[in-house]
Amino acid sequence: MKITLNVWRQHDARSSGRMARYEVEEVTEEMSFLEMLDVLNEELTANGEDPIAFDHDCREGICGSCGVMIDGVAHGPQRITTCQVHMRQFCDGDTITVEPWRADPFPVIKDLVVDRSAFDRIIDAGGYISVNTGAAPDAHATPVVKSHADRAFQAAACIGCGACVAACPNASAMLFTAAKVTHLGELPQGQPERGVRVVNMLDQHDAEGFGGCTNIGECAAVCPAGVPLDTISQLNADLRDALTPHRREW
Repeated sequence: MKITLNVWRQHDARSSGRMARYEVEEVTEEMSFLEMLDVLNEELTANGEDPIAFDHDCREGICGSCGVMIDGVAHGPQRITTCQVHMRQFCDGDTITVEPWRADPFPVIKDLVVDRSAFDRIIDAGGYISVNTGAAPDAHATPVVKSHADRAFQAAACIGCGACVAACPNASAMLFTAAKVTHLGELPQGQPERGVRVVNMLDQHDAEGFGGCTNIGECAAVCPAGVPLDTISQLNADLRDALTPHRREW
């Protein structure tokens, strides 16, 4: 296949970026999207040009660091991470537009690489359990209602890739924050700090400059981990309980 790429090029965080056009030939259907970018970068390097910078790590759909906008969709045409997108999803002669995540809290470092440390600061604000629980207990030592355990696992699947922010018209990180709040709030160990956690993490979310949630649902539609939209409802319920005199029983 022959593919035309329109790629965002930006030398560093202080530079103004631009779209650059490239032709990539001998692309096979078996190539992943990142392998296709590798082929282009080899050509650019051979020609003495600066290769396109893009983030990646596992290339197995686990970490989500590879995330970019492909034709305006976070991670691309399927609900999977960018590294798992294969060129069989495209046709010979296609023109593909590739951009970094677009959000003020995710400043561009170079080309397609953005700084997602805002997520780390949200987790630092409350995404942990400070009680010393000792060594790992036996699996049956602390009974957990199955519905709570299932909900916790579902929320804990979030990989922090940032697709939810990139897809949201408001650049909200509410789905990410809700996932981190919910997976701890559904377990016994997370109860002592449940109220403080949601308040502190939401305060940090707003301080980072992320937008508010208006329940559009684009975040859940592109989430490669399948974190459901109603996780945000759980966050709102926890916040309501934290701001009232009583505490809801777990």
